[in-house]
Amino acid sequence: MSKKKHKTTKSLLTKQKDVHATPENMKYEESCNTFYLTIVALIIAICVVPLTAEIPSSGFRYQKHTPLKMDEASLKVYNELTEDVLVSWISKECYQCLYQQLGVVTAAPRPGQPSSKDFVVSTQHELAFRLNDTSTKQLCNELTFHFGEHGNYSLWIKNLNNNSEADCSIVTDGNPVNSYTPILIAFFVIAGVVLLFAFGKTLSGLAAVRRVYFQLRGSIETERLINSELGSPERTVTTIADNILPPPPSPSKRLQSLDTFRGISLIVMVFVNYGGGRYWFFRHASWNGLTVADLVFPWFVFIMGTSIALSINKLLRSGSTRSSLLKKVLWRTMLLFAIGVVIINPNYCQGPLSWDTLRIPGVLQRLAWSYLVVACLDLLVARAHLDIITTDTWWSPILDILLYWPAWLCVLLLEVLWLCLTFLLPVPGCPTGYLGPGGIGDMGWYANCTGGAAGYIDRWLLGEKHIYQTPSSRVIYATHIPFDPEGVLGSINSILMAYLGLQAGKIILHYRDLPRSIMSRFLMWGLFLGVISAILTRCSKDQGFIPANKNLWSLSYVTTLACFAFVLLLLIYYIIDVRKWWSGAPFYYAGMNSILVYVGHEVFEEYFPFRWRMLNSQSHAEHLTQNLVATSCWLFISYVLYKKKIFWKL
Repeated sequence: MSKKKHKTTKSLLTKQKDVHATPENMKYEESCNTFYLTIVALIIAICVVPLTAEIPSSGFRYQKHTPLKMDEASLKVYNELTEDVLVSWISKECYQCLYQQLGVVTAAPRPGQPSSKDFVVSTQHELAFRLNDTSTKQLCNELTFHFGEHGNYSLWIKNLNNNSEADCSIVTDGNPVNSYTPILIAFFVIAGVVLLFAFGKTLSGLAAVRRVYFQLRGSIETERLINSELGSPERTVTTIADNILPPPPSPSKRLQSLDTFRGISLIVMVFVNYGGGRYWFFRHASWNGLTVADLVFPWFVFIMGTSIALSINKLLRSGSTRSSLLKKVLWRTMLLFAIGVVIINPNYCQGPLSWDTLRIPGVLQRLAWSYLVVACLDLLVARAHLDIITTDTWWSPILDILLYWPAWLCVLLLEVLWLCLTFLLPVPGCPTGYLGPGGIGDMGWYANCTGGAAGYIDRWLLGEKHIYQTPSSRVIYATHIPFDPEGVLGSINSILMAYLGLQAGKIILHYRDLPRSIMSRFLMWGLFLGVISAILTRCSKDQGFIPANKNLWSLSYVTTLACFAFVLLLLIYYIIDVRKWWSGAPFYYAGMNSILVYVGHEVFEEYFPFRWRMLNSQSHAEHLTQNLVATSCWLFISYVLYKKKIFWKL
């Protein structure tokens, strides 16, 4: 009796599944998606106007005193002393830096009538001030202050009853604007769109809503056919033979979490490349440390490694030979490298390209190099048929590593090579093993040593004019020599990042149909890499053995970002592929066309609708609106390409 009941229940579930897969339901889902996109577009259009119109009234609040730009404030220094005062400053983000001269404030002309001078200061990070007299004697203790954008401040230097020290203090004369209001508004708009979409999906899934939709659609379709010249609508009669036909073969199973993770990394990369609203945390760190912009490229490299493991295994199972796959790998590498060289060099509309200043390294070039090495290593050790790993023996937890020990050995040897070159290679005029930014860092002792061995190898191998000319270190550390964050030495660690992603792919292959095992392995790898990062950095930004540094692609940077990648992939895999709470949209669409979106956003960056002339170019709100609209356009383009089944693959 129980068996019969079980069969009946199973039959009902099967029928229910078939009902949801009917063409009518698929058209219903497409209609709902189109409706949701229309609503989202209307909401964005409505919200763009107040967002862009918010700042102009306060963007130049103190324009009659000093025309301030983004991330700037006005500082007026009053000097009541009878001697000139030299005002110097450094950013607190600048590690062991020389103080930079801000200006000299002359002595007070007479008692009770201070002299003054206006300055413009940065508001991105906390600043430290030092006040000295003409004999370089420090007049008061160091002052630290974090200025607000477009704020009006005064610094008073007063006598203290003829004592050796002066009384120094900073006073707020005019309140700053809240430069983070636009990003807060954008967050609530996006959150509202997500909630609206989730509510709409829930509502459209109700049986009553579906019934009303099909009734309206059926009546409209019937009336259209009757009024047309095509004749009366036909009625399809379902026969018994139709029910006994086997269902169509299901498409090959594809992990949507991988495409979603790739899409998230890509869309954030597009957003920060377009400017990120000109907020400092959407720009790359000046040297050590991490910002949002420093996270996405390594994640893209990581998920590329995961895709390599899955695709090579699939091709080997389909009967492809390793030699034919090697030819495809070489061809794709050359294409990626060539496309990368084309899109990072100057626009040809601005004049003929000069071969003397052609930049060679770049993002796609780094991807091409990492793809070549990791794919070749996997072709060396990959197996066409994989057994699910069990826990029968004590060494089974590391079997997915032991099976590919030759490739792991090559990766470890490459890492040893990176360590030896970084810490043992003699660099002329620089200390061996130097990892600093040069410039005014390290008290200005190594001004021409930016990047240590990494910078020296690029300048020696590629030439100074063929690498990146304006590195992020120039912003705070005032470096003046070229340094390329996608240079030769850092490519070794990008290989390690891609291979860690390949390891994630091996876990998915060996523990397929065992989601609990996959997630536990991801968590163990995340914890393991997190411990390594904590040891290498000593849980500090600048004082570790090997600080986390995107410019150098340091070992701790790779282990830290790989730790984040394993944990994030675990969460996305659980939400999308295990629990099926989320389809991965809209990031899933961009992840399916990643190369096209990346190349397209670079090529068409200066064209409408991705860029337009702003009313106020010194407004975070207008920059943020422009960058969000541009990023949303690429999401929409990837969605259209997905619906048209257009995928650009090299």
